[in-house]
Amino acid sequence: MRLLLVEDHPPLAEALAAGLARGGFAVDCAGSAAEARRSAAGAAYDLVVLDIGLPDGSGLALLAEWRRGDGPPVLLLTARGELHDRVAGLDTGADDYLVKPVEIPELLARCRAVLRRPGARTGPALSEGPLMLDTATRNATLHGERLPLARREIGVLGQLLRRSGRVVPRAQLEQAVYGFDEVVGPNALEAAVSRLRKVLEAADAPLTVVTVRGVGWMLAPAGEAGKRP
Repeated sequence: MRLLLVEDHPPLAEALAAGLARGGFAVDCAGSAAEARRSAAGAAYDLVVLDIGLPDGSGLALLAEWRRGDGPPVLLLTARGELHDRVAGLDTGADDYLVKPVEIPELLARCRAVLRRPGARTGPALSEGPLMLDTATRNATLHGERLPLARREIGVLGQLLRRSGRVVPRAQLEQAVYGFDEVVGPNALEAAVSRLRKVLEAADAPLTVVTVRGVGWMLAPAGEAGKRP
C-alpha cells in the first residue's frame, strides 16, 4: 500500500517514513506543497499524511484542492492542536487529525483506521473466492487462515486482487509496491511475484499468479497454462 508523507522537517520526515515503512507502507516523501502536488499527479496513493505548516503554503489549501477531485484519504499531522485548528482541518475534508509529537504505533493505528472506513479508496477488504486481503491490517488469508506474506508480496497481491482476471502491467505493480526513493533491483518484482505464487501454491489456493510475457501478471484459476517459476 502506497503512502505520501508531506513533512517539511527532514529529520522528522525521515523518522516518520521509517516507522511507516516498518508498518508495511511504501512511502514517498514531499517537503513542500509543490512537491506534494507533483507526487500526487504522478502516482496513485492509498493515503496521504499531511503537515499543515509547509514552507510554500498551507496544507489545508492543498487538502482543499484534493477534495475538489477524487483525492486519497488524508490524515493531518501538525503541531497545531487547538480546537479551532482541528475543526478547520476536519471541515476542510481531513479524514483524521493527529497533533505532534506523535508516536509511530498511534500513527500506524490511525492510518489503518482511516483505510478501514467505508468509502476509502482501497476499501476495507479485497477478495476472490476464499482468498482475502484486509487492506488496513495488511493480513492475507485463505479460508480464514493467515498467509505468510511479506510487505512486497502483500502489495503485489493487493493490485492483483483489484484487477482479478485482468493483466496488471509491470509499471503499475512497481508503482504500487515501491516508493520513489527505493532502490529496486532488476529482478526484485519478479522475486516478489514468485514468492507470492509459491505461498499460494503451498496453501493449495484455488488461484495462482500467471505471467503474461512482456506485459505483466494476473490472478487466474490454479492450473492455468502459462505459470512461470
